[in-house]
Amino acid sequence: MSRSSNLDNVAPDDIIVTPKPKSINPTKTTISPTPPSSSVNSAYRQKINEILGHTKHPFSAFLAHPKVFSFKEKDDQEVILLVLRQHWFTNVGWIVIAVLMALAPLLLRFIPLLASFPLNYQFISVLFWYLITITFIFERFLSWYFNVYIITDERVVDIDFNNLLDKKFSEAKISMIQDITSRVSGLSQTILNYGTVYIQTASEVPEIQFEKVPNPEKVILVLQQLRQEEEQEALEGRVR
Repeated sequence: MSRSSNLDNVAPDDIIVTPKPKSINPTKTTISPTPPSSSVNSAYRQKINEILGHTKHPFSAFLAHPKVFSFKEKDDQEVILLVLRQHWFTNVGWIVIAVLMALAPLLLRFIPLLASFPLNYQFISVLFWYLITITFIFERFLSWYFNVYIITDERVVDIDFNNLLDKKFSEAKISMIQDITSRVSGLSQTILNYGTVYIQTASEVPEIQFEKVPNPEKVILVLQQLRQEEEQEALEGRVR
């Protein structure tokens, strides 16, 4: 049986073969991956780590990357980079006063009026004096230990702990910092390398002062690196 060449008159038993489209091998284009933003952050953090180093002693006045320190206003994703206290030399004054207060009862025998009191009264007086001395030492130590300046990856924090009933919290975002200066004055500050860092901000707190902290030049370098990191995140639209 002859088969019609006209496609409109195809016989029922004709097999229609649809030609397969020719496979086209697209040209492979290699797209260079964009460096992830985390690598940019890690570069800044590496520089900060090189500046700070590591401090293991929890009572240090220059506590880098603390593992046990925190504060209740801290955000969940916030990383504490540096905790500063006033230089240990600032404690010398009240330590000398505490030593003199501890030795004062030994002078009772040289004071005729007090030596004439009964022994019971003398014992109570000495005990009361030592309680005052211990309270004075405890209060001054707490003021030094909890009066801290904190640098995180997002902000700077100033916690003024004057006593158990007086606490002041001030903070400014890293992106709000406008100018950073430091001042080292006097013989002791020059020899022992401590001074005051002045941080000018555009926030509600116009200036934050890190008073008499160790290594003020390192503090400034760390803040400069954090400002550059914040500027890079703003350009890439990654600001929190």
